[in-house]
Amino acid sequence: MNLNIMQTPYYVIRTDKIEQNCKILRDVMDKSGCEILLAQKAFSCYPLYPLIGKYLSGAASSGLYEARLAREHFPGESHVFCTAFRPSDFPQILDYSDKLIFNSIAQLSAYAPQAKARGISVGIRLNPQHSTQSGGIYDPCAPGSRLGVTLDQFDMTCLSLLDGVHFHTLCEQDSAPLVETVEALERQFGNILSHMQWINFGGGHHITKPGYDIAALIACIKRIAKTYVVKIYLEPGEAIALDAGQLVTTVLDIVQNGDTKIAILDVSAACHMPDVIEMPYRPPLKDSGKFGEKAHTYRLAGPTCLAGDVIGDYSFDRTLSIGDRLQFLDMAIYTMVKNNTFNGMPLPSIVLQDTGGNCMTLREFNYMDFKTRLG
Repeated sequence: MNLNIMQTPYYVIRTDKIEQNCKILRDVMDKSGCEILLAQKAFSCYPLYPLIGKYLSGAASSGLYEARLAREHFPGESHVFCTAFRPSDFPQILDYSDKLIFNSIAQLSAYAPQAKARGISVGIRLNPQHSTQSGGIYDPCAPGSRLGVTLDQFDMTCLSLLDGVHFHTLCEQDSAPLVETVEALERQFGNILSHMQWINFGGGHHITKPGYDIAALIACIKRIAKTYVVKIYLEPGEAIALDAGQLVTTVLDIVQNGDTKIAILDVSAACHMPDVIEMPYRPPLKDSGKFGEKAHTYRLAGPTCLAGDVIGDYSFDRTLSIGDRLQFLDMAIYTMVKNNTFNGMPLPSIVLQDTGGNCMTLREFNYMDFKTRLG
């Protein structure tokens, strides 16, 4: 396939980079004794599950559809957590779960007996109330958070229902915040941990990012596993597909407002990379610099009617022209899983690139993908 003539926008997923990340994670598993799961909420491109499954222990799901996808396509364990399970979904949830994690004492009490009767291992999410980030909507330990049971909410009479506990407090962080959080967890819930069979450290671990302190992570895992005689699980999402994808786009038009030159692209922040608006986040762009760093600066924006559909300000060595192609990097994570068709925007095609550089189209989208969502 000649990507240079393929119609944009499209994602390119590099299988060699996925495998490289998985090898790093496998090494962590081998050296620490932990089990690592794919968090599908970040990357659920299931044609790559057999490759990822060669290295990891299973998949983590956030609800019914992800749980079914994991059971159908991912080898190994299936861990399922949901902030609140719907009664109508729960019989199917039981079919797709090896470990089931509840978010409240009420949900644990209501559903755990059914899970235990099916031989499913049961856990509960804890909130150690120890923030290690300033990520706003991405901080599960923020005051008023709905995620996890705090110490004052924990009911010791439910201890007999539990096999394990789960916490997830990190977002794109190194091992030092994890060590802090684990210490906070021990101070508050140490007497509970000693009754558990497993502890799930959640996600947000940037293990495959260059410079991540893997030795500290391994030491932390080993210490907790030995202290409480438990199996440790991690469920990163970004670490598995970090730097494994690009989003290729074309410049449709160039306009100017005052001193600001604006390149309008055929990709949208709102539709194709929502974290740009939600976090906010400035995605890396190949051959570009920050505002004013290079000779020619442009504001890159999407074509939707949303005034805030702006990706960011980037600079280039040369002027941009209509028809130029740009490549946004690190676009495999939290993009495809969050895509939407606001304004009738087409969804980008998905292309796989193998270790030899050969490409194949995995999926193309059309009008019917937009139309059939609403009727």
